[in-house]
Amino acid sequence: MGKLEGKAAIVTGGARGIGRHYSMALADEGAQVMVADIVDGAGVAREIVAKHGQGAAESAVFDVSDEKAVKRLVSQTLERFGRIDVLVNNAALFSALPYTPMTELDTDLWDKVMAINVRGPFLMAKHVVPHMKSKKYGKIINIGSGTAKKGMPNLLHYVTSKGAITSMTRAMSRELGGDGICVNTLAPGLIMSDSVVESGTHSDSLVSAVVQSRALKRDAFPDDLLGALVFLASPDSDFVTGQVIAVDGGSTNT
Repeated sequence: MGKLEGKAAIVTGGARGIGRHYSMALADEGAQVMVADIVDGAGVAREIVAKHGQGAAESAVFDVSDEKAVKRLVSQTLERFGRIDVLVNNAALFSALPYTPMTELDTDLWDKVMAINVRGPFLMAKHVVPHMKSKKYGKIINIGSGTAKKGMPNLLHYVTSKGAITSMTRAMSRELGGDGICVNTLAPGLIMSDSVVESGTHSDSLVSAVVQSRALKRDAFPDDLLGALVFLASPDSDFVTGQVIAVDGGSTNT
């Protein structure tokens, strides 16, 4: 029996990149998974169903920054699975962002990054938490970044948004602990996911510098994150909340 048997999860941004790996990993542990993304995740859901059987997954196309769309997604998940035990706030703008000096950042792009990377996780938690409170149990996993601890030039909008995620996690954990809801941040380093590789925005010299900053000097891949994800989603972490779990080969020390 998997560690998440009988549980239901939402993974935002769950149709591609690292999010696809998150969706598959939770399903592999027995969770029913709502694959929610701005792009169509039906293929991922079908892949999960083919592997784990009818009812193992569903997909929804939605915009995480749109509150009406978030409310529909939460209602759809409850109608489909009858419960929401795990929320993975993964949807974010990153791989498509060009490195840009802060003085040249477009204000509209700044606002878009904040809407998706900060308002999105807040809206998801806002509308999932009432259900979790009614059950006196839940796991919220906010996806952060090691850049929030180290800082990084020419990505001020992204780094700022991930710093907000760390603070959001800490505040939420204090507010929701009395309701049995654990809130933690999973903070990856630079992960060589399909979307990162295909974006072409990360030069070989930058990737090399990141690897050299690690205690474990190698590239990181989506599979490196899955053990920590399952830990934070499962009963194994029922007494862990308000924490930042860095999975970056020792590039940062949290």
